Amino acid sequence: MKVLIIDQMHPSIVPLLEKEGFEVDYQPQISRKELLECLAEYHGLVIRSKTPMDKPLLEHAHKLRFIARAGAGLDNIDLDYLESRGVALHHAPEGNRDAVAEHVIGMLLAFFNQLPKADAQVRKGIWDREGNRGIELAGKTVGIFGFGNMGRALAQRLQGFEVKILAYDKYKKGFGNQWVEECSFQRIQEEADILSLHVPLTPETKYMFSPGIIEGFRKPFYLVNTARGELIKFDALNEALQNKKIKGALLDVLENEKFQTLSSSQKLSFQRLAGRDNVMFSPHVAGWTFESYEKINQVLVAKITGKWPIDQT
Repeated sequence: MKVLIIDQMHPSIVPLLEKEGFEVDYQPQISRKELLECLAEYHGLVIRSKTPMDKPLLEHAHKLRFIARAGAGLDNIDLDYLESRGVALHHAPEGNRDAVAEHVIGMLLAFFNQLPKADAQVRKGIWDREGNRGIELAGKTVGIFGFGNMGRALAQRLQGFEVKILAYDKYKKGFGNQWVEECSFQRIQEEADILSLHVPLTPETKYMFSPGIIEGFRKPFYLVNTARGELIKFDALNEALQNKKIKGALLDVLENEKFQTLSSSQKLSFQRLAGRDNVMFSPHVAGWTFESYEKINQVLVAKITGKWPIDQT
């Protein structure tokens, strides 16, 4: 079977696939036009997010048996068309769940302890202890919205911080344990001091955190989004920060991450966000560690070959 890799991957992907008997063609620089011209000869595609896996493209993939997505998100793929064709789809949230969970913890600790500001001040010779007094995680109630791979990994890492963990997942039941209380979203709205988002981008979740939903929270809360930026609009974030319903926003993802394509209104709204002291950004790197880069390959190859689950310890 011939496999085409169309995005930059950890170099281990080629020997891992070749060891399983695949003929591998590694072309991370390939354009969509070039892909359309050669796609018919391949049985498998390994992708990140270079180009949409839509019907106009996939109609050229006459021999295609599987697509392997190096990551978690599937919002760039025509899932219905793949199912109608009987093409298998593999993705690897297990490969970067630990990285995402650690990033959430890192953002919370840095934000609560004002580390970016304190570091910048000390470098300028400013020694302001009182102005950099921190906040403790202990005693807070953390709401986890979505309890898949990322949500579970976060809950595991929160266990040592003496927080109360509430988790909601519309499509999962019976996952509560001694550390995590399974609950309704309304319960999270009633009690959460921190809300961490861990759901995929779907028509159901797109822009779901509207001003109305945010207004439904009983008390001001901190929002952490390492999932998908389009769960909440720039404008909704600005409004909630302005009226103090959101006390702080920790954002690894944005409504539009391609700055060169921001509309005039989005530019203005993003500039307002960027000017706020209670907003922290990172450039969609929560799941992008040196370790996850390699683990994703191991997960994908195991799933492609039917050898999943594997021992990742």
